[in-house]
Amino acid sequence: MSEKMNIKFTWKIWLLIILLTLSFVSIFGFPPMFFEEGVVIKSVSSNSTAFAEGLRQGQVIIAIDEKEVKNIEDYADTISGKFPSNESVKTTITTKESEIILFSSHAPEIIVSNIQKTNIKLGLDLAGGARALVKAQDFSLTSDNAQQLAEVIKNRLNVYGLEDIKVNSISDLSGNNYVRIEIAGATPEDLENLVSQQGKFEAKIGDETVFVGGEKDITSVARSGQDAVIESCQQSTTGDFFCNFRFTIFLSEEAAKRHSELTKNLEANYTTISGNYLSQRLDLFLDNNLVDSLLISEGLKGIITTQISISGSATGATQNQAYDEAVKEMNRLQTILITGSLPYKLEIVKLDSLSPTLGEQFTNSILIAGLAASFGVFLIILLRYKKLKKSLALLATSLSEIIIILGIASFIKWNLDLPSIAGILTTIGTGVDQQIIILDEANEKVASIKQRMKRAFAIILGAFFTSFVAMVPLYWAAAGFFKGFAITTLIGITAGILITRPAFTDMIRNIEE
Repeated sequence: MSEKMNIKFTWKIWLLIILLTLSFVSIFGFPPMFFEEGVVIKSVSSNSTAFAEGLRQGQVIIAIDEKEVKNIEDYADTISGKFPSNESVKTTITTKESEIILFSSHAPEIIVSNIQKTNIKLGLDLAGGARALVKAQDFSLTSDNAQQLAEVIKNRLNVYGLEDIKVNSISDLSGNNYVRIEIAGATPEDLENLVSQQGKFEAKIGDETVFVGGEKDITSVARSGQDAVIESCQQSTTGDFFCNFRFTIFLSEEAAKRHSELTKNLEANYTTISGNYLSQRLDLFLDNNLVDSLLISEGLKGIITTQISISGSATGATQNQAYDEAVKEMNRLQTILITGSLPYKLEIVKLDSLSPTLGEQFTNSILIAGLAASFGVFLIILLRYKKLKKSLALLATSLSEIIIILGIASFIKWNLDLPSIAGILTTIGTGVDQQIIILDEANEKVASIKQRMKRAFAIILGAFFTSFVAMVPLYWAAAGFFKGFAITTLIGITAGILITRPAFTDMIRNIEE
């Protein structure tokens, strides 16, 4: 039969075109992000000069000291060597919204990354980072327990200002419940340190607890401005440096009343140059270890106050190091005071990571392999059926399927990881098999083309339900580690049966008629 094809855009083909258009918008944005230049701020230290002057997470830096910044390499080249000594220097940072001037002796305390050219979110396997599977030590979590634990962990990590965090309660086929934590850009050591400590915080006067960490006793914690500062940095007699920090916390009425009751009978028998203080101190315990002991001003005796000033210090070999350690320690205390203690002592079941370099190499390799495989399939189909337009139609619908999967994944903000990529490849393979069934039926001359296409579609529909039933339990299997595979496979086969296969069938009918 001649390959002459009457171009007839049926509603099924139009539906495919519309969905492809929406998928492109979902992936690349509107207008497309191809030509965006600069670096995006991923996080800003809340106690830094950069934060105080107005730099915030999500802002895009386009120039530093009037030098154009197109990518992270430009940023590093501009910042590198700008702070050779402890002397304060001027740095002009231009964002898309404003121009910010900093005076500092060290580089801005920010983390930046290249602007993402697409809305496709990469998982740890591809973007790099750390992942942990945790459970409660000596306690069997129920589904509700796991969800509550996941929420507490997520709150704690969010307070740290970390980006690209995923915390989910999951279960395996045996009914065991876990919490899976994923943080892009983190090391396994970072993640282990963040979740290994229970973070039980108590403030005591003598043996009596005044307040504990968490919203029940602490309504808010100051994290910036005059109520959260690094007060001074000095050199000790040993040659090391130490920096003092101070921040304000705000107590609930119940905690304030407990403080009043526990101080009303104390005597003021301790005097310093700055004033008189009560005979007992406010002792701060973290995980049952004394971390600080604060003097209580005589003026607070028996007074119901909802404001308490927390202070501490940190040391370092240099002043900058001491400053950084003080900021880190202050942030740690602030975090625990805000979020409270974890309800259980955690045990890390599995901890792994992947370098972003390896992820990038893999992404490039899988892209090349995918294109090569698609071209190979095209050649085989062309040799088998000797119909160029049929081969092109198969290639077009296969590529369309990939774009639709990526578009839906971008829309639902699903992180693509290695299992997800495997699911996409599986979908392509099954899609080609089903399209070959359609082509084989089209070559049969025992019935009308319409009847042959109906017969082909009946076979494909049976295969779809088989695959769908197989993927649903896999979604929950192995504590969710195969979830990415199941998700992309389900998206692919559903899009195939509803969109691409009907459109391909109409294309073949156009060619045959």
